[in-house]
Amino acid sequence: MSERNPPSNTSHNNNEDEIDLRRLIGVLLDAKWLIIGITFLFMLGGVAYALLATPIYKADALLQVEKKSSGMPALSGEMADMFSQESEADTEIQIMTSRMVIGAVVDQLDLTTVSQPDYMPIVGEFLARRSEGNDELTINTFKVPQYAVGKGTRLTLLDANRYELTFDDEVVLKGKIGELAEQGDWQLELARAQTSNTQTFDLTKLSRLQAINNWNARLSVGEKGKKTGILTASITYHDGEQATQVLDAITNEYMLQNIRRNAAEAQKSLDFVQEQLPELKAELTAAEEKLNQYRLSNESVDLSLETKGMLEQVIEYEKRLNELSFKEAELARLYTEQHPQYQALLEQKERLQNEKKALTEQINELPETQQEVLRLTRDVEVNQQIYLQLLNRMQELNVMKAGTVGNVRILDEAVVQPEPVAPKKPLVIIIATFLGGMLSVGFVFVQALFNRGVENAEQLEEVGINVYASVPKSDVQLKLEEQIAKQRKGRSSKSVPSYVPLLAVAEPTDLAVEALRGLRTSLHFAMLEAKNNILMISGPSPGVGKSFITANLAVVLAQSGKKVVVVDVDLRRGYLHALLHSGNENGLSDYLAGEITTEQLIKGTEVEGLDAINRGTAPPNPSELLMHERFKNLLDELSAQYDYVLCDTPPILAVTDAAIVGRYTGTNLLVTGFAQNPVKEVEATISRFDQNGVTIKGTILNKVERKASSYYSYGYGYGYSYKNSDE
Repeated sequence: MSERNPPSNTSHNNNEDEIDLRRLIGVLLDAKWLIIGITFLFMLGGVAYALLATPIYKADALLQVEKKSSGMPALSGEMADMFSQESEADTEIQIMTSRMVIGAVVDQLDLTTVSQPDYMPIVGEFLARRSEGNDELTINTFKVPQYAVGKGTRLTLLDANRYELTFDDEVVLKGKIGELAEQGDWQLELARAQTSNTQTFDLTKLSRLQAINNWNARLSVGEKGKKTGILTASITYHDGEQATQVLDAITNEYMLQNIRRNAAEAQKSLDFVQEQLPELKAELTAAEEKLNQYRLSNESVDLSLETKGMLEQVIEYEKRLNELSFKEAELARLYTEQHPQYQALLEQKERLQNEKKALTEQINELPETQQEVLRLTRDVEVNQQIYLQLLNRMQELNVMKAGTVGNVRILDEAVVQPEPVAPKKPLVIIIATFLGGMLSVGFVFVQALFNRGVENAEQLEEVGINVYASVPKSDVQLKLEEQIAKQRKGRSSKSVPSYVPLLAVAEPTDLAVEALRGLRTSLHFAMLEAKNNILMISGPSPGVGKSFITANLAVVLAQSGKKVVVVDVDLRRGYLHALLHSGNENGLSDYLAGEITTEQLIKGTEVEGLDAINRGTAPPNPSELLMHERFKNLLDELSAQYDYVLCDTPPILAVTDAAIVGRYTGTNLLVTGFAQNPVKEVEATISRFDQNGVTIKGTILNKVERKASSYYSYGYGYGYSYKNSDE
């Protein structure tokens, strides 16, 4: 069974949320240099991108869409307001960005041929932009087979006049500048080549639809304000001159198609009028002949004043109904019968017909002769009015067709802005810096989340595990370990001395040594009730520093006037002989194998009162050797000869050797690495010993370092770490 204190409820548990927040602040403070470094690197990356990225320029233009009439004969009053219409901005925007307009520009400027200079990666374009000359090609003809459409080819200038074209690393065409070169389906006529910085270019022949889509994606059209009729059009592209050229062509093509559309409407109305004129002329002539014949046969009947008034009203109704009939014919070409304007016209027409019907009933009450004269006179007058009206309309349409200018005009022609719109260098640098800060902080938080190692003695005490000592970090020991590491690797150098003292010998006033002196006092009382004076020191995993603790604790005990022996029971990878400078020959494994005697086994050290037993030759069966009776007898013999017997064992979670040794020892301690072993792992280690009948008195927290996260989380102003190696 292990000795544990009952878990205590502290203010840490009662204020967990607050403490977690403070610990997060501490974690950031601990990793401040990492965060600053990563943020600085991202900022440098943002600066590099802002300098090296290809600048994007913006060309813009301004257009006005004026109110547009319906193309019908002019009306007045209520009907004029009803049939006037306005061109919606959304409709005009869709027209301007349509394939009809952009496709015409693609054909006009041959935008299916794309050439780009081939520079060295990353900095090539940056250097080319700052050179005196440009790199560009003037291509009159470029045709490729269908399988090469949309795929890149490479043009290489061999000298001032000759070039070759390669596709998929195969030369498909060779030619001279100014001449048409043909090879199968490949055709290229290169008119001019300006090469100041490179001799190679990437040529691509796009399909017409690809070119339209590419430029449509770069084109942006919107209305300036609401219902102003002012459209702003812009194109963003790395070549400001080409962007201006394309935008100019688009605005001009849009205006021309608007003019053609208006002219087409006038022509359709003119055709309709011209179709109606002969028929109306014939009807007018027939009506006049009938009236004259009737008057001759009835000896020139005259109309009374009342009848003349009725005639004028009938003629007015007929005139207005005919006007509405023409309007209906125009609307039928534009809308369905369900359209509000069409419905309004039908309602107006029905109202006039009803009024005309009422007047007709009054006329039916007149004498028969008067009725017939009125009817014939009405036909003549109505047909004459309609005929004259159509003649006037035909003249108006002829004038309109001849002077068609459209309802669109260009207010500002396309011009490229002098400064690039992208990349926005200050914004890029700010975003890159902000992103670097966020990623570095996130990395630190994730690292802290997965690194749940013990960082304070209180974390172990909360689960009932005694902490006998917290051994802080020592810069002196780090240097000593570097020297020991070089010796272990067998390096021969004048900078590596043959003797590397222990920390307790080299720097007895070091804080880590002071902590071990405190541990010495605690052990004095802890071992009073133990069954013997044998102390085992183990750990959960390699690298926690148990060999460092064992060796320096032994020195501290010997310096207090005690007789101490250190036994390196780690028969696999023990290296106490390197720390104590006692040599590795004739060690414990050799003794347990019966090859040497006790006198040959025990070696003296440079510290008075301290002897050492090294591990010896690494055996193939260390666990079996430790279970031999000879090992128990050795420990009993050492216990009788020395005041303290310290056994340095391998980690229990790696091998079971420590559990075998623990059966013979009176006091057992566990070394835990700072921020290395989680509390659960320490508990699992103690449980492993419990399963083998070994009691763990407590733990030693090693490699403790001053960290803001520990300070803020647990309120300790004293925190250190010692980074030493073990296995």
